[in-house]
Amino acid sequence: MLVHNEYFNLKQIADSGQCFRMNRLDSNDGCESYYLIAYGKYLKLTQIDEGTVLFDCTEDEYYQLWEDYFDLKYDYGKIVNAIEAGEDEFLKNAANYGKGIRILRQEPYEVIISFIISQNKNIPAIKNCIEAICTNFGQEKRTSDGTVYYTFPEAEVLAKAAREELRALKTGYRDEYIIRASQAVVDGTLDFNDLYSCGYEQAVGKLKKIHGIGDKVANCIALYGFHHIEGFPVDVWIKRVIDEIYNGDFNKEKYSGYAGIVQQYMFYYMRHIKGVL
Repeated sequence: MLVHNEYFNLKQIADSGQCFRMNRLDSNDGCESYYLIAYGKYLKLTQIDEGTVLFDCTEDEYYQLWEDYFDLKYDYGKIVNAIEAGEDEFLKNAANYGKGIRILRQEPYEVIISFIISQNKNIPAIKNCIEAICTNFGQEKRTSDGTVYYTFPEAEVLAKAAREELRALKTGYRDEYIIRASQAVVDGTLDFNDLYSCGYEQAVGKLKKIHGIGDKVANCIALYGFHHIEGFPVDVWIKRVIDEIYNGDFNKEKYSGYAGIVQQYMFYYMRHIKGVL
């Protein structure tokens, strides 16, 4: 199924630091293709041109799952236009450069565990660790063409995992955090409906009550797992932006209601400036 949207770029989303199971496929046709594993499904996507993405799925599956997953009902153009109408030159350049990024509507539990793992790890290491956990604790599935993939494990599975099993997969000291967060999901201490419906600050506060979830991780989970797009996580890249571009004083309140989208543009553009992308 072909989807036309000027503000939808697969590479930018895959490199935006918000998801860890979206990876590029080798291709000989000149187009960039990616595979994504989410909600127990395997999806192949191809960037046909700047404004067109091919979804290798049925129309029903697209409307039942992927349209919402990629937040394709939300008008990101109005955010880019609002930024471009302002006076912040860095942010104008950032929004223009990364305008294809969208805040995904991911599985909350996967986001919780992924960002617990992300502490003090680079993106390749995070991805490797998550894939190892999926291979060892997830469900093996096959696509119609025989491609084998593994789903993200259920909370009930990791809640019962042994620390030694997880540490063998290079989780390090995070093994205990993974188990305890999983137990909090199973026993209802972390109530997803509540975390969706409450305000952003309340969600961050509730997440921080879980052992192993600090301020930065809680902010990431609130934004990427519960779609509180007013969130503004500060990692090492955003701290560089604030320190180097804004002399330590960036007023996120100017972008109230969509600061999380602004944060993504900043993150992606700063990594480009520093030669990482």
